[in-house]
Amino acid sequence: MTNVSTVDVKAGTGAGADGIVGTDVTEAPRAVGRPRSTRAHEAIIDAVLDMLAEGTSVGELSIEAVAGRAGVGKATIYRRWSGKNDLILEAIRTLKVPQPVNEELSVRDNLVQLLSVVSVSVDPRAAQVFPCIVPEVLRNPELWGLYQQIVEPRRARIREVLERGISAGDVRPDVDPEMVALMLTGPVMLQRMLKWSPTIEDETLPARVVDTLLQGIGVPQN
Repeated sequence: MTNVSTVDVKAGTGAGADGIVGTDVTEAPRAVGRPRSTRAHEAIIDAVLDMLAEGTSVGELSIEAVAGRAGVGKATIYRRWSGKNDLILEAIRTLKVPQPVNEELSVRDNLVQLLSVVSVSVDPRAAQVFPCIVPEVLRNPELWGLYQQIVEPRRARIREVLERGISAGDVRPDVDPEMVALMLTGPVMLQRMLKWSPTIEDETLPARVVDTLLQGIGVPQN
């Protein structure tokens, strides 16, 4: 008797070798390259991001739909994630580009870098995913808590830059780093999501926000 197994395929195909999603088919010889478990993991993450970017709401997105899009069985997903929220948050986490603080840069330049999306490795789906995920995060306490784990590293880096600026005498010592972090990120997020002011260019917005705030929190240079 021929052994059979579910074939995990790359996201976007939505089917196994016989064209039927999640159907047991004869296992083909394993190709040299990434392990099948890695390919399946990437296919699932891609499926989630593709669906969110295409307009599928968090409420509409289901494990069954993701499995169908990725070409894997539901069990493959549940072996990796406890549920939909964990899966969605890990997919969103892959869109966040690590941005370490550069000790050679000034407070101003570090803050501009942290507020900017300048890396060529940024996934183009991010521009569609983040605006649609934020309302869901606000309605879902569990999702909100998990999302805070994703955005906290950037907040921590902004606080680090401000605290370094205070220690170096470049930022006023009475400044509240957490409040300033909120004042820096709020306008940038609002503009990117809602295009609040059509006369403001996204590319120059981080520098303009930082420069405006530094006029108030910075120590005047003689």
